[in-house]
Amino acid sequence: MTTTLAINGERLWQGLMALAEIGGFGEGGVNRQALTDQEHEAWAWFLAEARALGLEPATDAAANLFLTLPGRDRSLAPVLIGSHMDSQPTGGRFDGIYGVLAGFEVIHSLVDAGHRPLRDVTLVAWMNEEGGRFAPGMMGSEFFTGMRDIGAIRTAQDSDAVTCGAEIDRLHRAFPDLPLRAPFTPHCYIEPHIEQGPELERGRQVIGAVAGIQGKVTMEVCLTGARGHAGTEPMAGRRDAVMAFARAALAQQAIARGAGPEIRFTIGRVEVSPNAPSVIAGELRYRIDLRHPSNDTLDRVAAQMRAAVVSEAAPCIASVEVLVHAPSNLFDPGLRGAIRASAARHGYASRDIASAAGHDARHLAGLCPSAMIFIPCHGGISHDPAESIEPAHASAGAQVLADLVIAEAG
Repeated sequence: MTTTLAINGERLWQGLMALAEIGGFGEGGVNRQALTDQEHEAWAWFLAEARALGLEPATDAAANLFLTLPGRDRSLAPVLIGSHMDSQPTGGRFDGIYGVLAGFEVIHSLVDAGHRPLRDVTLVAWMNEEGGRFAPGMMGSEFFTGMRDIGAIRTAQDSDAVTCGAEIDRLHRAFPDLPLRAPFTPHCYIEPHIEQGPELERGRQVIGAVAGIQGKVTMEVCLTGARGHAGTEPMAGRRDAVMAFARAALAQQAIARGAGPEIRFTIGRVEVSPNAPSVIAGELRYRIDLRHPSNDTLDRVAAQMRAAVVSEAAPCIASVEVLVHAPSNLFDPGLRGAIRASAARHGYASRDIASAAGHDARHLAGLCPSAMIFIPCHGGISHDPAESIEPAHASAGAQVLADLVIAEAG
């Protein structure tokens, strides 16, 4: 296949800078969490641009956003491209949104070139990939692939007890003219993304053909003790949830250290009740984020950590809920080969690479042939205002995506 579509790298970069202003703070920071007013504003930006190009917009029950360039044969399964536009509370300018804008630039370039593909080309922005506001993350792609029921998604609550369902309904009311689209099976799915790690930059590669994503388990632990007065309650009789947490956390850290260098263990959220300076904590909740490339190792370590919570919590009562159990996966070898071939044609240094972070493409890989295209980020920094990429690398990733879309959509 000879490349017949050249993307506009300057336009892509301008789009990235424009979206960085939506939820932007400080020097490069972005706070655009799922289903917030800031995400509404980002939707409005994309919809205005899409309608000017004659694209067909739609949403679904989980508030995923779809923008479709109609193909010559509407009966064929579409090529699906994109990523997510929500961020962490202290996120950067490129995580997720780069993939959405790279996909949009490819569609924009197709329109500019007057090329109507055989298949529909559909851009998607998945709802709540990050999980920063509603847990677990990747709700939109889980709904789309049948992995999570919409009822479970709608009942999830944020830290202010606002339900995801109420916020989905609010977004749909803000865009009442968007039709609801039922889940469908794509011809293939391709997701461009920043690496969120240092390997491409260290190796001076521009393109990463992602081999697969390591497995992940997210658990929520609840430790229930008894409140008491800090000055009058004897130490010997206390059921202190914070002390139970300290014992459990140290035991779990020891388990992680003994599991080898590839393990990733993080306690990412701790909520203490009543969280008062002179009151013994009666309840504590915390989240465990556990990752490993081997599913066997991941499951073994997760089981050990659950047992450690129970053994170390006494005299408090412990409960452990698994919020996410996402096994490691491999991406389509044909699409991976096409990524490497495209990079070679354009003179972009490339390599196969594993993804240490989770992405929506993990779920799509079980539904249709799927792939990810990585570009470098400086220092591997992500989920942080210091997140940074080179404009030339952004263009390179979009150009490789364009090659694959031309090949797959016709």
